[in-house]
Amino acid sequence: MSAVYLVLLLLPLISAQTFHWGPCPNPAVQPGFNVEKYLGKWYEIEKLPASFERGKCIEANYALRKDGTIRVLNSQFYKDKVRTAEGTAVIPDMREMAKLGVSFSYFTPYSPYWVLTTDYTSLAVVYSCTDILRLFHVDYAWILSRSRFLPAETVRYAKQLLVREGIDISRMKATDQNCKDI
Repeated sequence: MSAVYLVLLLLPLISAQTFHWGPCPNPAVQPGFNVEKYLGKWYEIEKLPASFERGKCIEANYALRKDGTIRVLNSQFYKDKVRTAEGTAVIPDMREMAKLGVSFSYFTPYSPYWVLTTDYTSLAVVYSCTDILRLFHVDYAWILSRSRFLPAETVRYAKQLLVREGIDISRMKATDQNCKDI
């Protein structure tokens, strides 16, 4: 099967994602990343489109398990109810602590979850990218906060960092964090 046919077959599957021709960029990650300081609740402020995140009031909670893996509990309000997804994060290479892998199923491999920057108390910028035969890549990016809202200048800083690292943010959208009616 030619590569063109393969791409045409895969396009409907990734239509709600952000894809680009060529291999994934290789952005720098947080030096000296401390996973224990990163644990806890983070709210999604902005993101590149993701088919698994269509609701509002999206948040992620990270907790260390006894076996050393990290429990990931994502939640969102979608179609009139709170929906959750539980996964596992691991650090495959202890020399690069900010390059985690996350999976939400026993049947899927770990996807990259790279912490590009964080101050642990207010802001985190996370990137994930998967190459498809090095012909194109599907990427995700998140701007996260410890509170439901971030100052505009902090969001601008996060977006500038993504752009400097070669990540296209033209499809980035704000997440609705107005959750009074839930």
